[in-house]
Amino acid sequence: MLDGRAAIITGAGRGIGRGFAIAMAREGASVVVASRTPSTVEEVTGVIRGEGGRASPFVCDVGERDQLKALADAAVKAFGTVDILVNNAQGFGTPDNPVGTMPHSPVETITFEEMEYTHRTGFYATLWLMQYCFPHMKAQGRGRIINIGSRSGQRGNEFVACYNSNKEAIRGLSRTAAREWARYGITVNVINPLLESNSLETLRHRSPETAQRIADRIATLPMGRYGDPIEDGAPLAVFLASDASRYVSGQTIMLDGSDYTYA
Repeated sequence: MLDGRAAIITGAGRGIGRGFAIAMAREGASVVVASRTPSTVEEVTGVIRGEGGRASPFVCDVGERDQLKALADAAVKAFGTVDILVNNAQGFGTPDNPVGTMPHSPVETITFEEMEYTHRTGFYATLWLMQYCFPHMKAQGRGRIINIGSRSGQRGNEFVACYNSNKEAIRGLSRTAAREWARYGITVNVINPLLESNSLETLRHRSPETAQRIADRIATLPMGRYGDPIEDGAPLAVFLASDASRYVSGQTIMLDGSDYTYA
């Protein structure tokens, strides 16, 4: 379905990004596996190549604009262009104290550093990489951009205002870009996933009580589980990256197993 296409996937070293990278490669895409941790980038690249796919590793911090420019340039150098962009990476905490999952902060105690870092590694990183890929997509008259949003942002979950406002900003950006770039054959969509990720495992070590509450919540879901990134999440991403989705744009798709508990 994606034969001959070139994809950039950020946060591809683990969790959702890893699942999307492997699945798109299996569908014929050449994938730039981008993440901050060299070992996970190499692991995912090795999996793809071991299955006969094409992958190029790229280690970068999405909060650094010059590194995102280098990422887009590396994709073009490796595969000739950029057809598909998945903005999945997201940082939490502060530059001096990054953490693996979103910290809980009441609105009245949020610091500038926490808000700025969350938005720089999420909203601004998404904007910058979209801008760097846009000329290549425009020139070829085709592009598929998939941005990862959050159910939490739509619901306004308590104590994560940094994350929620960041993800809702990404949705606003995506809808606007979808309208502006439709004339160039570029679609822009958002997936709000309820998929198993490494951040949940991190949370189990950092806050077992919170992790247990989440586990209890999972048991009450209509399907009784989180989705699997490859088996449940990747088919939607592959569809949105393909020519079959050419008339689908500006949408926020709730990938949540019928858990309709959002605004």
